Amino acid sequence: MAAGKKFGAVEIELRMGDISEVAADAIVNAANNHLWMGSGVAGALKRKGDKEIEEEAVKKGPIKVGQAVETAAGRLAARWVIHAAAMGQDLMPSARSIEDTTENSLTLADKLGAVSIAFPALGTGVGGFSVEECARIMLERVRELAPRLATVKKVYFVLFDPVGYKAFEEELAKIP
Repeated sequence: MAAGKKFGAVEIELRMGDISEVAADAIVNAANNHLWMGSGVAGALKRKGDKEIEEEAVKKGPIKVGQAVETAAGRLAARWVIHAAAMGQDLMPSARSIEDTTENSLTLADKLGAVSIAFPALGTGVGGFSVEECARIMLERVRELAPRLATVKKVYFVLFDPVGYKAFEEELAKIP
């Protein structure tokens, strides 16, 4: 299952599955600002990529909510993991933090020279943020930033379940 759309030179592709299985230059981890890797996306990345990802991340934290930092990707099919702090220790993401982490993750991937980046639905797991609102925010931010990206040409949104996939698919269809 895959849907997509192109904005200038940047192609967005939706996928359903496990983000830790995606081959991309950068994989985004839905992180807290202390960069500890618990369950959900972080747990999957740590299990598949190895604990060194978390060890490196924690050394770079804490960071401000909305910011992003990169680490090596361990055994993942990626060069980097970008840890996007969509929430603090309160585990309460906001529309602003999701918008900021999307922008900062894309900007960092571009600075690193990544051609492809894979995002989860930030803040919708343990953070409980609405997947529909998350889809709207993240997709719109990618559309707005696409003309400014020098190296990033492929943006994957990897959704774990049919509900998330449908929300992103419906929001992507609304963007001209």
